[in-house]
Amino acid sequence: MTTLAKNTVCLWYDGCAEEAARFYAEIFPDSSVTAVHLAPGNYPSGKAGDVLTVEFTVMGIPCLGLNGGPAFKHDEAFSFQVATENQEETDRYWNAIVSNGGQESACGWCKDKWGLNWQITPVALIEAITSPNPAIAKRAFDAMMQMRKIDIARIEAAIAG
Repeated sequence: MTTLAKNTVCLWYDGCAEEAARFYAEIFPDSSVTAVHLAPGNYPSGKAGDVLTVEFTVMGIPCLGLNGGPAFKHDEAFSFQVATENQEETDRYWNAIVSNGGQESACGWCKDKWGLNWQITPVALIEAITSPNPAIAKRAFDAMMQMRKIDIARIEAAIAG
């Protein structure tokens, strides 16, 4: 019997939930695919025996991928925010998502090839834009607004003034 977490993020895919879940499990630590469930009967976007749902975790967050068909698309109203410790980690996650059919966006956001949005956000940026010093927060924020992938050295330069 499958045991689901009390609260699980359900992500809608158009037939590629298993592929997406396996990609996330390869890229992010504390991530895995825990179960793949086949449809017991035909449904609007598939047939009996197709992959219907995939249970997986992304950095410890329980998720359920649902192959619901083309009716609904991911958008920026939902994203995973990944806090990174350094530029190497920032680059690794950003490049993995973007180079695998994804696309860059602004201010540390990118989109994977399945349309799911990610914020690859260095801790240094979070600390800077939430600084109790409004001048530091503003300089860091203004620098971030000019970036796609976050460049920690540029954030640190902005902090220094």
